[in-house]
Amino acid sequence: MRKVLNSGFVRLVDFMGGDFSVVQSARVSIGQESKGAKKDIKLIEYLLKNKHETPFEHSVFKFHIKCPIFVARQWFRHRIGSFNEISLRYVEYKDEFYIPEYFRKQSETNKQASIDKIVQESDYLIKELIEIYEKIKEFYEKLLKHSVAKEMARIVLPLSTYTQFYWSVNARSLMNFISLRADTNAQHEIRLYAREIAIIFREKMPITFKFFVKYSYFGKDEYIFKLEEEMEDWDLEKIYEEHLKNVRDSRGI
Repeated sequence: MRKVLNSGFVRLVDFMGGDFSVVQSARVSIGQESKGAKKDIKLIEYLLKNKHETPFEHSVFKFHIKCPIFVARQWFRHRIGSFNEISLRYVEYKDEFYIPEYFRKQSETNKQASIDKIVQESDYLIKELIEIYEKIKEFYEKLLKHSVAKEMARIVLPLSTYTQFYWSVNARSLMNFISLRADTNAQHEIRLYAREIAIIFREKMPITFKFFVKYSYFGKDEYIFKLEEEMEDWDLEKIYEEHLKNVRDSRGI
């Protein structure tokens, strides 16, 4: 589990596929699978360089996400994936709101964005925000004590309330998510989640990740480029051969 913001997290629940799955899916048309680490790696590079991306749809990640509601609403706009979210009609809200480290200034050139500059009296405003949260919490609990239905009591909760959901997504759509959300134009909070997703992606599909950043990543986040640069000394052939061995062992080959 990777922690994000003050109370959020990203957790990989399940994973199917991997770099070999890409090769296997790409070569099915000619009735072949692996041709050895060197040629398989070259194939993955070729696919990403030339935008042949359907073979990447056969690797699937299942994540458990905890994030503020306003982040989740941006996340759910990525439609090629499956979502199931906790419902405050069934469960009571827990005392968890997003508390930013500081308030950022509004961008003068982008109406929907902020700039990483602290507003005046940010500390005072954060303190006032926490006081407001306490009042909301008290009123929410008061509504429940008066037998107000949970589905109505939740209307007082702000967008900063933490929610949880499961997200299943294939590697092709995951790459699109990283490109759009690990980007300087994305909101800071969701960008932090996208970076953690990228770390998990690199761990599970290192060959794909490397050539994704080289050829397909259209975002602008130095953090993502740094993740790829860290792979400079990685022995990709050795990593792939180990992956292939694990696949063959699991298949009893």
